[in-house]
Amino acid sequence: MLNIDFHVHITPPDISADWRRYAEKEPYFSLLSENKHNKFAAAEDVVATLGHVADGKAGVVFDKAVVFGFGFRDMGLCRYVNDYVIEKVKEYPEKLIGFISVAPSGNDAAREIERCCNAGLKGVGELFPQGQGIDLENEKSTAAITGICSELSLPVLTHANEPVGHYYPGKTDVTLRQLETFITNNPRLKIVLAHWGGGLLFYETMPEVKEKFRNVYYDTAATPFLYDARIYRAAKALGLCEKILFGSDFPLLPQSRYLDALNESDLSAEEKQLILGGNAQKLLKL
Repeated sequence: MLNIDFHVHITPPDISADWRRYAEKEPYFSLLSENKHNKFAAAEDVVATLGHVADGKAGVVFDKAVVFGFGFRDMGLCRYVNDYVIEKVKEYPEKLIGFISVAPSGNDAAREIERCCNAGLKGVGELFPQGQGIDLENEKSTAAITGICSELSLPVLTHANEPVGHYYPGKTDVTLRQLETFITNNPRLKIVLAHWGGGLLFYETMPEVKEKFRNVYYDTAATPFLYDARIYRAAKALGLCEKILFGSDFPLLPQSRYLDALNESDLSAEEKQLILGGNAQKLLKL
């Protein structure tokens, strides 16, 4: 079984080198880029992290990474990043799985998704609802992507954040209610909520939420900044181990930062393997 990092950002080197110029017209990208923890990575930086034991942590080796750019408002920038992702996935087919950056309000969003799908990309995201001006509760605001993604069976990865706790760049006012409405409106769509869904997973103890969320997954991106090791035990207690996807948010954090907490949990070897790659393989049909 493969180990897969499901949440990795890559950026074309020319954008990384001159990010302030792009940030002038992209406020959310500016907010993320000015964060003291922010880093940029090219595809080669990601490939260099794969196939090696992550700092000696329990012998965990990551075989593949799901890579994508940032969610820009400018559809031209999204297309440019997608071309980069397509090129690098073709260059490193055994290492990289590409997702599609798209501005959902763009007139040609569906056409761009179809183009990238035909070029071998496997999903859409990461969406930044507030940063990209997406109204998750308005079906018309999201229809440009939800219809084509359901038709093509492409998962959609969207940013989510918890409504309480400390502030950090990228923590938005998008509510758990808005995420729930988006999920309810798209029962056929496979949805991945980044960052443990902002805690939305805990509501799967409600039978009606569990039923509506049957096509919902959660990734672990930024866990060391948000939760302690008990989050994994909570996922197990909720019966959600088959819906959790390991994601590092690299280059913000390396994969090794997650492994101590995962090892401290009381998950079985089989449950850990589901999170580290088994669930991703099933979702992406690898």
